[in-house]
Amino acid sequence: MLERYGHGGDLETAAETYGIAESQFLDFSANINPLGPPKQVLEQLGQALSSIIRYPDPGHRQFKQILGHKLGIREEHICVGNGAAECMSLILLGLYPQTVGIVEPCFSEYRQLSEQFDIEVQSVRGRPELDWKATVEDIGELMQQVDLVFLGQPNNPNGVQYRLEELRLLAEQAEQSHTYLVIDEAFIDFIPEEQQASLLTELYNYPRTILVRSMTKFYAIPGLRLGYTIAHPDIIKFMTGKQVTWSVNGLALLAGEAALNCDKEFELGTMELITEQRVRLIQGLSALGCEVSPGEANFLLVKLPESWRAIDMQQELGRRGILIRSCAMYPGLGDNHVRIAVKDAEANRIFLTEIEHVLKNVG
Repeated sequence: MLERYGHGGDLETAAETYGIAESQFLDFSANINPLGPPKQVLEQLGQALSSIIRYPDPGHRQFKQILGHKLGIREEHICVGNGAAECMSLILLGLYPQTVGIVEPCFSEYRQLSEQFDIEVQSVRGRPELDWKATVEDIGELMQQVDLVFLGQPNNPNGVQYRLEELRLLAEQAEQSHTYLVIDEAFIDFIPEEQQASLLTELYNYPRTILVRSMTKFYAIPGLRLGYTIAHPDIIKFMTGKQVTWSVNGLALLAGEAALNCDKEFELGTMELITEQRVRLIQGLSALGCEVSPGEANFLLVKLPESWRAIDMQQELGRRGILIRSCAMYPGLGDNHVRIAVKDAEANRIFLTEIEHVLKNVG
């Protein structure tokens, strides 16, 4: 099983399993920008290597100042973390919920972090006819039973957004039921701004709603780890009060500052690539008899033909140097569901060629 630690992108396990060097894999199991980091980020990191002799700023002040200016929010509404996962753990540590609600299928860390902190987890299931979203009514009933709800926007692994009207209803329900609503927007940057459904500009109406975002996916710096939370200042104080000093390293902060200052060309180029190549993958996979959920992010939830299990396809492609994410362990999905990252044109061409060969000639 490649998901030894519950996530994609484990190249070391893949190398051990298939006897192929880590650098030789085409990794469709991790949802990272195929363009790689912006050149400004790489230049900044190269110039800043000597700074590793200094401690990073424990208050993350420069990064928060740039981020606040970019998003149009005050710095006291921001908590910076060692990736979105640390932000989620700080939310749980700072707010100390007794019960957490999740909408499955979803990012595995919601349940894993909660259980690590001995928090009871309750769930509702997304509906296939809604592309694996749950109804507002289902989530509302869940809110009545728990202290905090995690919601992916767009959700992982299906890449689907809830509409802005639905988010407003859920945020209002959170206020009424005295429940915290944590909206995970780790992949929202891959959606054109005019199509993003986010409560960012309306958070002042919903003091119990919390947004979590990631810098590592869109700016392709997962090895550095950088994420942030946007919330009411009181929530931010609870979170930072539980944060280990210097949990965010200096190079990550510098990379984040450079990424936020990069020009629009990188963002527009990413949007154009992801939009075009997502359509190409959907068309190619559909022509091969796969069912593809119409997600909006930089990955696709794919149901393989009935004769194929996710683990079998993963093994066949792995032997050919291609990694995909099995979704068989996601509650609510079947053993023939996989997740495919959207990559560049050449990588996607190779992937479609190889999976077609497997589907038509193996088994």
